[in-house]
Amino acid sequence: MSTPPKGRGLRPSSEAKRSAIVAAAAQVFFEAGYEAASIEAIAAAAGVSKVTVYNHFGGKEALFKASVEQECARMESMMAIDPDAPRRPIEEHLRLLGESFLAFTARPEMMRFDRRIAAEADRDPAIGAAFLDAGPRPMKRHMAALIAAAADAGELEVEDAELAAEQFVSMAKGFGEMERRYCGKSDPARDVQRIEGAIRTFMRAYGKAD
Repeated sequence: MSTPPKGRGLRPSSEAKRSAIVAAAAQVFFEAGYEAASIEAIAAAAGVSKVTVYNHFGGKEALFKASVEQECARMESMMAIDPDAPRRPIEEHLRLLGESFLAFTARPEMMRFDRRIAAEADRDPAIGAAFLDAGPRPMKRHMAALIAAAADAGELEVEDAELAAEQFVSMAKGFGEMERRYCGKSDPARDVQRIEGAIRTFMRAYGKAD
């Protein structure tokens, strides 16, 4: 898979074009799916030429990766910890993680995109791998880092922070993930109950006894 050039060092006009291309690509990929999306459509949506798209990204795979990274960066920014802020209890971090994750995945365009990626990954596993590498895997590492930090602070007893992160996310999603994926339905009130239940269960499993 080709790697998109870094934005550092580009002229402001080039930076603006690159940002416009990534934003347009995200829209086209989400609406049309990976296979049906074309460089021509992305270039037209961004108001640039195909040559400009290729100069910045080299091809559709790298552009897809950049668009997924941009979407997931929005979620990461919601979960980022301010190093100068007072330390929060781990329960608050878990609640923020759960709310941010469900708000991100429950967006109608993300539900459509998820279904398309699953279908296209069956034909080409590299598409699924690119999606995981661009979004879900970095997000899991981010969650695991928060859990590991809480363990270092004495709030939790966790041997495998990544496994604990997977378990929390799975509990927070619950059956709601299947309802969103297959029925296109969301139940925000039930999602709150799922998150709170996941926090209680997680703390019973990993909370450090006083």
